[in-house]
Amino acid sequence: MTDRTGLFAGDDPFAIAQTWLSEAETTEVNDPNAIALSTVDPDGLPNARMVLLKEIEADAFVFYTNYGSAKAQELDAAGKGAFVMHWKSLRRQVRVRGLISKVEGPQADAYYKSRSLKSRLGAWASDQSQPLSSRTSLMAKVAKITAEKGTNPERPPFWGGYRIAPLEIEFWADGAFRLHDRFRWRRADIGSAWEILRLNP
Repeated sequence: MTDRTGLFAGDDPFAIAQTWLSEAETTEVNDPNAIALSTVDPDGLPNARMVLLKEIEADAFVFYTNYGSAKAQELDAAGKGAFVMHWKSLRRQVRVRGLISKVEGPQADAYYKSRSLKSRLGAWASDQSQPLSSRTSLMAKVAKITAEKGTNPERPPFWGGYRIAPLEIEFWADGAFRLHDRFRWRRADIGSAWEILRLNP
């Protein structure tokens, strides 16, 4: 692809994504690793919410959540997900669609331990996506969990990560007169070679 130079140069889409994210970390004021994660419920109704991307692996993207949350249940049921990362300051975005698997064991334990103590205790206290009678009741539960778990709580069995292994990645950069640059990387299945196409804006 002779015109895939500059921002789009390289043979590894994960390396390109990491480079773009690293650049965004110097320009975005808040949460440069925020992604809009999309799922579908059992009726096929789409759902979207913002979560934080925590790792770009050699062949996948990783984030963490409560396994009882709506997003987790929808990911488990469909086995597929999508997200978009958008950086307004850079006028770029990355779109990903792919297959879902859980991240548990030592990798999830290590990330959990890297979080602040209050965030770790909050993970224990929140029945994510379930009805809540009041903020007061939530804070009371946090206090109770704090007394029970102390200063070094283990990772909750209902909390961990998800890995999205892409079948499709699109890199988008703003262009003059709305003539944007778009390159789509697509593969038939995990492990297959990527097909790279320039797309109309």
